[in-house]
Amino acid sequence: MVWTEGEGEEAIPAMAQADPLGAIHPTSAVDTAVILYTSGTTGKPKGAELTHANLLFNCAIVTPRLIPLEDDDVALATLPFFHSFGQTCVQNVTIALGGTFTLLPRFDPAEAFEIMERDRVTLFVGVPTMYFALLHHEGEREYDISSLRWCLSGGAPMPVEVMKAFEAKYPVKILEGYGLSETSPVASFNLMHLPRKPGSIGYPVWGVDMQVLDQNDQPVPEGEPGEICIRGHNIMKGYLNQPEATKEALRGGWFHSGDIGVRDDDGAFTIVDRKKDMILRGGFNVYPREVEEVLYGHEAIVEAAVIGVPDARFGEEVKAVVVSSDPKLTAQDLIDYTKQHLAAYKYPRSVEFVESLPKGPTGKILKRELRRA
Repeated sequence: MVWTEGEGEEAIPAMAQADPLGAIHPTSAVDTAVILYTSGTTGKPKGAELTHANLLFNCAIVTPRLIPLEDDDVALATLPFFHSFGQTCVQNVTIALGGTFTLLPRFDPAEAFEIMERDRVTLFVGVPTMYFALLHHEGEREYDISSLRWCLSGGAPMPVEVMKAFEAKYPVKILEGYGLSETSPVASFNLMHLPRKPGSIGYPVWGVDMQVLDQNDQPVPEGEPGEICIRGHNIMKGYLNQPEATKEALRGGWFHSGDIGVRDDDGAFTIVDRKKDMILRGGFNVYPREVEEVLYGHEAIVEAAVIGVPDARFGEEVKAVVVSSDPKLTAQDLIDYTKQHLAAYKYPRSVEFVESLPKGPTGKILKRELRRA
């Protein structure tokens, strides 16, 4: 805002003195509607240009095709609207329906529960770390969240153990989906008319194709890991002022997500891990998510992140950084626990206990910050 004269209530904004437009500026379906910056969890953020058509189709797919929301539904809006997940799945969807959302600018489990109870919230959309916080919140009283009908998770893989524990504690199922800023964001979802598979990101949504490709951009057999690639009406125009990055991401007509995944016999996809997060230990691939899933199975682990650290003998070694609810838990306790569930080359050789894990604005754990420490 540009102020022209006076101060406080007497100030006059410059735009108020400008001549009004004679007509709305014409736009087309392929014009850029928003520029959303990627989370930058593995590198420098890039500006993804999303079109009016991208946003319109993605909004129309979320409801009613994925979840049958109505105009009397109430959403808890705690995901930032400058991120595609919050913008599409909360803001755009709710406004399009004529529904209601309550803003919670900074997520806090106690405040979230209070709003759910007070406003009779029916829809909660969050990232896994938010579900962790809700699950482990120990308040002075129980909250009435019986109005809650829909819980959507995305932004990062949801650990199966956390999902099971949440659903055992609260009377609502978590529906997991998948997408990125570059895909507006929804690309796949656990569809209601198909079997829900905990730990899976579900099936491609209407009008979207997904494949698992190898390093030569060739399809891999079902059940084999490769890079998840996507095409359809949800794919961005490109990265703002970065033609080379755009060309690389959209090569062959497919958007290359940077996520390693597998497709099963039913056509459902599962994320294995981020391509850049994979640890190469002594010639063996270690996917941090598999190790993290085991760590979340331990009753004292609240949050966990697994990273690779330099090692003179193996090139990289597996390290776990965890938040524990038990001050007596030791690193050796966790190492011994993971040994029981993982192959010898996969279990962490070192464990660091911290009070909290670094997170971005959307609640994603920032592993790059852990690697810098």
